[in-house]
Amino acid sequence: MTPVTGQAERIFDGLGVSPGIAIGIVHLHDQHDDAPVPHYRLAKDTVAAERSRFAAAVATAEQQISKLQAKAKDLPGASGEELGYMLEAYRQMLDNSRLTRGVDKRIADERLNAEAALQREITEIVAHFESMGDAYLSARADDIKDIGRRLTRNLDRGNAGPFGQLSKNAVVLAEELSPADTALFDPALVAGFATILGGPASHTAIMARSLGLPAVVGMSGMPSSSQAGRVVIVDGSGGKVIVNPSADTLADYRKRRADLLRQRRKLHLLRKVPAVTKDGVEITLEANLELPSEVGGVSNYGAAGIGLLRTEFIFMNRANLPSEEEQTAILSELVTKLDGRPLTVRTLDAGADKTAPALGRFDGPNPSLGLRAIRLSLKRPELLETQLAAILRAGALGPVRILLPMVTNVGELLTVRHILDGVVHRLKRRKVPFALPLPPIGTMIEVPGAALAADGLAQHSDFFAIGTNDLTQYTLAIDRTDEQVAHLYDSLHPAVLRLVQFTTEAALRARIPVSVCGEIAGDPRYTALLLGLGIRELSMASSRIPLVKARIRELDLMAATRRARVIMDQSDTGRIAQLLDDFNEKMG
Repeated sequence: MTPVTGQAERIFDGLGVSPGIAIGIVHLHDQHDDAPVPHYRLAKDTVAAERSRFAAAVATAEQQISKLQAKAKDLPGASGEELGYMLEAYRQMLDNSRLTRGVDKRIADERLNAEAALQREITEIVAHFESMGDAYLSARADDIKDIGRRLTRNLDRGNAGPFGQLSKNAVVLAEELSPADTALFDPALVAGFATILGGPASHTAIMARSLGLPAVVGMSGMPSSSQAGRVVIVDGSGGKVIVNPSADTLADYRKRRADLLRQRRKLHLLRKVPAVTKDGVEITLEANLELPSEVGGVSNYGAAGIGLLRTEFIFMNRANLPSEEEQTAILSELVTKLDGRPLTVRTLDAGADKTAPALGRFDGPNPSLGLRAIRLSLKRPELLETQLAAILRAGALGPVRILLPMVTNVGELLTVRHILDGVVHRLKRRKVPFALPLPPIGTMIEVPGAALAADGLAQHSDFFAIGTNDLTQYTLAIDRTDEQVAHLYDSLHPAVLRLVQFTTEAALRARIPVSVCGEIAGDPRYTALLLGLGIRELSMASSRIPLVKARIRELDLMAATRRARVIMDQSDTGRIAQLLDDFNEKMG
């Protein structure tokens, strides 16, 4: 794509969530609203599911509008008030209105798919308004069309179309991107992205770091459609999006990007060097994997294996559930490529900001506290049985481990072990090769209840993995995807650190391995503290391994342990941060 020039430089501030600098061409994701929608007749037994799919799209739109309303309140002057009025009108259009009732009725009576029913209903309403020749009603017709586009996008989350026509060095700017959207990015084409909504610990931000894409969330505004095709810079470290940069700005950021690339090449030389502290203690560094395409980074960055494979990608962007054979093929390929290094497979952790159309609607009024992760797998055991069978079969080719997300009590662990026994029995009956001995079963410690019950859980677990992202969220009652409270999300809060310490000590007492696989594992700022608390395994985005390894190799573990003890005596987050940063500065 040839960049457009001739406008003044515009700067949008936000939160940098994935380091690096992207320089490319603006691709406005939300401008892809006029593509043809699918049109087909439903089988009678799928009508109820289609009505639920449309209801889920409406619920998602309501949540999106609510987030934008909250953001509008922070805008200065009349612009915020005017936007607030418009968004309230949008909200009312979604609340049991003629539009939503009409679409639901068409799905039920005419057996139309939701997209086609929505298009027909909007066409009829808009034609009615425009026939009245009233300027006010004509404006409302435009609002109806806008809501229709939003609903169509929500219905079409699983369609790769919006990202199928990208040019090289595209920079995607959007109101919001789900993890499923981000999973569709081709890193060979997408240079980076930025969104208005979202927080630094959201799963979309995690995906960006895993893919190595510079990213900014909480952007202070959205470029207009006239900005499409213009040059843009995304500063994923400084939290800035610069559209149509001046020649001086562009030259400055090109120099910064070149400096970053030189630094990365220097760190890359560490990939074959062991992660050993100055006083001789070896630390295991593994990779978190979001997508199979990232497995090459495991070797490239010197990872000892995969400490966390998030299996949600298998369920994303598809209308049907993956079969045992399909899951086995995916996992087997990963095991083979790891060439003897271990693969830790986390069972399905759908829910909250990780949705999958194939699973249907199960989000409830508060998705983060509802039917998600191990709760969903035990509510629908056929999902878990299929996953466990695939993991066991892949384990015939190399070492695998099973990791259970969001466990809160021993009963859940015992139920999973019982289900695993049944899966083993069925595989034996089918004479299908599977892992022997059976893979270790680990517990993710990511809710305060699990951390406080860690001694009991350790008696029935083969290993622990501390998920500090959710542990911080649930301990501090902060939605990590909400940019309005994202600044309050702090993994150095003394309550969070005490839960990490309690879990680690419980694992050490039970003589089982314990790792940290949350985002702080990949941040060198936290390395000394985690090692000082007794952690000897860290799992992170593979691109972060060289940074953490460099930090480990300059650390004196005894000194880090002493500093960790001092930190754990503190009650003020600011003082904790100061003690940690001072230690890092002196040791560095």
